[in-house]
Amino acid sequence: MRVCVVGTGYVGLTTGVSLAFLGHQVTCIDLDQDKVDMLRGGKCPIYEPGMEELLAEAAPNLTFTTSYAEGVPGADVVFVAVQTPSAGDGSPDLRYLRSAAESVAQNLDHEFTVVVNKSTVPIGSGNWVDAILRDSFAQRDDRPENCEFSVASNPEFLREGNAIHDTLFPDRIVIGSDSPRALEVLNQLYRPLINQTFTPPVFQPRPDDTTAVPLVSTDLASAELIKYAANAFLALKISYVNEIGQLAGKVGADITEVARGMGLDQRIGSRFLEPGVGWGGSCFGKDTKALIATASEYNYDMPIVKAARDVNQRQREIAVERLQSELRILKGRKIGLLGVAFKPNTDDLRDSPALDIAGLLLARGARVKLHDPIAGERFRREYPELAPHLSDTLDGVFDDCDAVVLVTKWAQYIELDWGKFVGLMRTPIVLDGRNVLDAERMSRLGFKYLSMAG
Repeated sequence: MRVCVVGTGYVGLTTGVSLAFLGHQVTCIDLDQDKVDMLRGGKCPIYEPGMEELLAEAAPNLTFTTSYAEGVPGADVVFVAVQTPSAGDGSPDLRYLRSAAESVAQNLDHEFTVVVNKSTVPIGSGNWVDAILRDSFAQRDDRPENCEFSVASNPEFLREGNAIHDTLFPDRIVIGSDSPRALEVLNQLYRPLINQTFTPPVFQPRPDDTTAVPLVSTDLASAELIKYAANAFLALKISYVNEIGQLAGKVGADITEVARGMGLDQRIGSRFLEPGVGWGGSCFGKDTKALIATASEYNYDMPIVKAARDVNQRQREIAVERLQSELRILKGRKIGLLGVAFKPNTDDLRDSPALDIAGLLLARGARVKLHDPIAGERFRREYPELAPHLSDTLDGVFDDCDAVVLVTKWAQYIELDWGKFVGLMRTPIVLDGRNVLDAERMSRLGFKYLSMAG
């Protein structure tokens, strides 16, 4: 099929490159000429393991442009994957989605095109985009005859750092539309994934237990709500185990064993039962806020989702309180933070716990040093006011340090030769913000080990 993807951010780029790898002819549109030039040169503007390798393999079927006129005409499917940041009231800012829809409408010319909302959008946005498309298309003096289109929703469920795996071997594919014809087009588009008939890339082999992928084919509103409901539930699961972790600390229980005991219940499962400083990234915070905002439009309160957000923010404050409880005074103390990306295997800084923790420490007069094995360059670019606090070396973090906090679960930190650094610190205190270090080993090495459970 001929496919157009509008937006080469995290979701759009992963979608376009993966579909091109599967054999579809894909044109990706982005208004940022520098980004387009980079992608044309085979360079990926985001850090995602395996993406540049997949980009190279998909190159024969892939085109990058800044022009809607080059991508939309003749397309069977147009994915709109533009950013939808949170507005001041928590609702998504849809100005980029509106602009993209208007530009798509000005270039539609195919016998039938499915316009797919790939961005995470509020429930009802499919109808809104459909109205924009039809209004803009009707205003064209050059609108072709026999040109039809329908809107669909196809939410993504990608984990940053695992995007290629999650695209090629997904848990499920969700498509929603009020047009049976649109659903059939998307069914055919995804048939290689559904049936797992493609040959996977060498660097991303098919898991042994992967068979046919479930397809959820539903209406527009249901598909839109599935995305929000799934992310809110995962956010809730993390916040719940963090809340239990605080109780575990008070009663003397081991939260690791508690989480393990809970996760072995098949009704619960172990994934996302990971206590620590909480979730971040572009999805959970934005999507839970949007879900609450959508509910408020219908005079409906969502206290469970609100509680998940409150608990998550509280974890970042607890990290600082744990340090203050141990050091007594934070003013003038040097605190090292290991990791600025919100999670490992990405350079994404959106809603990163490290940023909040650093801000809270600085507000209390502490001196802060940060380190990240991948996200440093992006950190300097996006947070120039904090750039002086970034260290390129671990020695710069540990030297004369009063405490170090493991914030991001990078393998480099977990496997670190910690004994090499204990002598550099003024007071060898480690706060394990991800509950992944061996407490007994750290104690043997000379560290005072602190956990988020208290």
